[in-house]
Amino acid sequence: MSAPVVIAGAALAGLRTAEQLRAAGWLGPITLVGAEPQPPYNRPPLSKDFLAGTASAASLTFRPRASVADATWQLGTRVVRAELDRRLLHLDDGRTLPYRALVAATGVRPRRLTCPGPLPGRHVVRTLADAERLRTALVAPGVRVVVVGAGFIGCEVAATAVALGAASVTVIDPLPLPLLRSLGELLATSVLARHQRRGVRFALGRGVTAFTGSERVTGVQLDDGSELAADVVVEAVGSLPNTEWLADNGLDLTDGVRTDDRLRVGNRPEVVAVGDVARFPNARYDDLPRRVEHWSMPTDTAKHAARVLAAHLGDARADAHDLPPFTPLPTFWSDQHDFRLQSFGAPALGTGEVRVLHGDPADEGDLVVGHLRHGRLVGVVAIGGPGATAAAARFRADLLATPAPTVTTARSPR
Repeated sequence: MSAPVVIAGAALAGLRTAEQLRAAGWLGPITLVGAEPQPPYNRPPLSKDFLAGTASAASLTFRPRASVADATWQLGTRVVRAELDRRLLHLDDGRTLPYRALVAATGVRPRRLTCPGPLPGRHVVRTLADAERLRTALVAPGVRVVVVGAGFIGCEVAATAVALGAASVTVIDPLPLPLLRSLGELLATSVLARHQRRGVRFALGRGVTAFTGSERVTGVQLDDGSELAADVVVEAVGSLPNTEWLADNGLDLTDGVRTDDRLRVGNRPEVVAVGDVARFPNARYDDLPRRVEHWSMPTDTAKHAARVLAAHLGDARADAHDLPPFTPLPTFWSDQHDFRLQSFGAPALGTGEVRVLHGDPADEGDLVVGHLRHGRLVGVVAIGGPGATAAAARFRADLLATPAPTVTTARSPR
């Protein structure tokens, strides 16, 4: 049997790449290697429904398409080193795995704080096992919760902890507002107010210097000398791409795996990167490669990379020269308390120029905001209920234009 296409990473991006390889015409063997023992599952509910106990682990599991029923799954196994010149992977159990083509889909892991203090009582949320441990801790009576990091995961966990009846929930962040880099000041101010009205406390503009306690965490010391009592600490301070296994191959691994605009890696047509680990340029905005950690990216990158790889392997339904560059429209959502944040495009690229498209920032009703860059619409974000999401979606046509059109007047939903 010929060497397979090996997908290093067996989460959503890996699964979708395998399925899309079949859809693109690749009929040869496919092997997926994944560090977690579970088959691919849906991660966003880990900080929300699953953490709240309203979704089971079984309900999160993805059902693979029939087209990949013959794929080989090696779960609970990690790729520790790649020799790209030899087309050979080294696994953590000592085995080696040759490949005909390689997909880097190893994703990210949570960044951890290096402050002094005990480790027990400190949690992250990335895997099913992480969320199971945190859920057990959060349902303890009278639990005091401190969340370090006011990004999406931090805000979602804070909202869930409040809903579970925690005695106190405090979010710490060095920035003056939650989600400031992602949403800009106007929307971040609205997010702060909505959380505060629902009982979440914030220590903004503050950093963590140490964790107190002997055998487990009892508190968090801040850089102003104050201390917050804590039974549970959640570290939501960003992520690190899992690229170490690709070291010493002459690749650009600065903040992920650098690819070209077709998701190919290092001038090697037989290697592509997908999902959270891929750092690619998007001509919809500019030529600067970026990683995009949104739920839509595993599927979007998988579809494009699979077509590119299948074309290279000669089993494709399209010639490689006919394939366009990868220019996705990123989308994400975040459910917090009883409201949803819904985004289309790349609002983080336009936080300095924001226009209200619908609603009143002073109210807690539906609000839709446009983010502009050099006068051109690059992102639209809604906060509120289903009406806000529907209003934001009406701007998708504008955002899909390349380059995006100039927004001259605010528009209300029809």
